[in-house]
Amino acid sequence: MTSPMNMSRSGGGLALEFPMSLGVYDRYEQAQKAVDYLSDNDFPVQNVMIVGTDLKQVERVTGRLTTGKVAIGGILSGLWLGLFIGLIFAIFTTESALTLIVSTALFGAVFGLIWALIGYALTRGRRDFTSISQVVATRYEVLVEHKHAQRGREMLAQMPGGGGQASGSQPFG
Repeated sequence: MTSPMNMSRSGGGLALEFPMSLGVYDRYEQAQKAVDYLSDNDFPVQNVMIVGTDLKQVERVTGRLTTGKVAIGGILSGLWLGLFIGLIFAIFTTESALTLIVSTALFGAVFGLIWALIGYALTRGRRDFTSISQVVATRYEVLVEHKHAQRGREMLAQMPGGGGQASGSQPFG
């Protein structure tokens, strides 16, 4: 993975020239509030970036996966796909559009059902639950180009409610 320091050398879109830390925050909203404060006070925020660090993946189990739920999901998914294909075909045909749309939707539902059940059977019960997952950061660091670091720190020090943890004048990296 490319660090922001390397991106500045390679000319990537997320580049800062010699980034320095203005503050470290526990929540993204706090970092966003600090940048908003800088923006409201005419700081050149185009020289600022928020970097999430110490990434972790969080998976929230949302329910149990059963054959019935898999079947219903497959039917609905196939139905929508068949409906979509039927509508496209109906545009280019002179035959009964309604018959074409209904038949492709039904064919899609059957195909979706079979495909979903085969896929579920192949897992052999190794993942009988549904979930959502997200990669989140445990810290958010506000970085700025070195030439604006001192002014940014001074402004955040005057921010009502505090401007985050002081991070010194260490370069990022």
